[in-house]
Amino acid sequence: MTATTQQDSFQLARWLRDAQPEALRELLAEAGGSQVLTFALGLPPTECFPQEAFARATAELFRRDPEALQLGAPYQPIKRHIVELMRQRGVECTEEEVFLTSGAQQALGLAAGLFLETGGRVLLEETSYLGFHHVIKPRSPQFVTVPTNLDDGIDLDAVEAVLSKGERPALMYAMSDGHNPLGISLSPAKRTRLAEMARNYRVPLIEDDPYGFLLYDEVQPPPMRAQEKRWVFYAGSLSKVLSPSLRLGWLLVPPELTSRLSILRQSMDIDSSNLAQKAATVYLESGHLTTHLTALRRELKARRDAMLSALERHFPAGCRWSRPSSGVFVWVELPKHVNTLELLRVSLREEKVVFVPGSEFWCGKDPSGGRNCMRLSFSNLAPAQIEEGIGRLARALKKIG
Repeated sequence: MTATTQQDSFQLARWLRDAQPEALRELLAEAGGSQVLTFALGLPPTECFPQEAFARATAELFRRDPEALQLGAPYQPIKRHIVELMRQRGVECTEEEVFLTSGAQQALGLAAGLFLETGGRVLLEETSYLGFHHVIKPRSPQFVTVPTNLDDGIDLDAVEAVLSKGERPALMYAMSDGHNPLGISLSPAKRTRLAEMARNYRVPLIEDDPYGFLLYDEVQPPPMRAQEKRWVFYAGSLSKVLSPSLRLGWLLVPPELTSRLSILRQSMDIDSSNLAQKAATVYLESGHLTTHLTALRRELKARRDAMLSALERHFPAGCRWSRPSSGVFVWVELPKHVNTLELLRVSLREEKVVFVPGSEFWCGKDPSGGRNCMRLSFSNLAPAQIEEGIGRLARALKKIG
């Protein structure tokens, strides 16, 4: 086989040519093996999946519908259940406002695609969800970033300062509950104010809410979509509460935009999985979701508490971390001199523990942003494993000084 010449090389898209392989991906490729404990993945616990109830629902579906395996239009009956789920979250909506998607990630991409031109501006927190960065990256966006912190989240004075000066980004992006990666939730006052800014300045706000049903406090304020129907575009999902492999999500949008979303959708995958939509509908009709959610929240709360307790016992003074009231992530800030990418190398190779360094989520102007931070997920390990993993991680931290 001859070497590829420059003349024969492919002309990749500019954004892809400029993209660099991530050191994190190379490190995580080493993370196989049963001895490795991972705090990197925000997956729900496999043992909590409602396997028996979902198996019965699937069997009932095939009994009722011999066409269940056939391609078809979005399955409208599931929208009625989504409307009810949203009502439980404090959001009033209609079936006409529900647009079905293949998971929340696609919902984010479709919502952004409504407004974002190539090279357009997007307002978001300096530390924000890596998956959203990825979904808009092909459009080569300009990030307009604002500070955020572990105490109360996004700096709304900074948002107001940007918008009041005449800056009009194509869209804004935020998470109200279970922030990925910070593990914080916004106060009711902040939710109201940000929704009002979206309306007053006429800037669409994408509200990403995959963890909104994973609440650990008795009272949780409703999403920003409850405050503003037109300018807040809500992205929801069943991935974290029922099954990630269903790839079943939705957008809440003004009804006149659903046809535009359908056009965007045709450039991706035409339609969501009818099988997933129909099976989920039968499952939701059975009424098992409430019991399942109660058990899932109880288990995740125990795992959250195990992680917070382990951090208190094992981590040194000078560290601080979030105490999530929803979601599955804890954000840890270490002393300034610590480089968590280097810590990851040591913890993986010597202690068999992995996590995601904070720099992966950073999109601010300071190239050192997030360098001394890390995101830990507590959802995918049992409490005893969490205790062991945090202990190992603390040993790795001591090794790098």
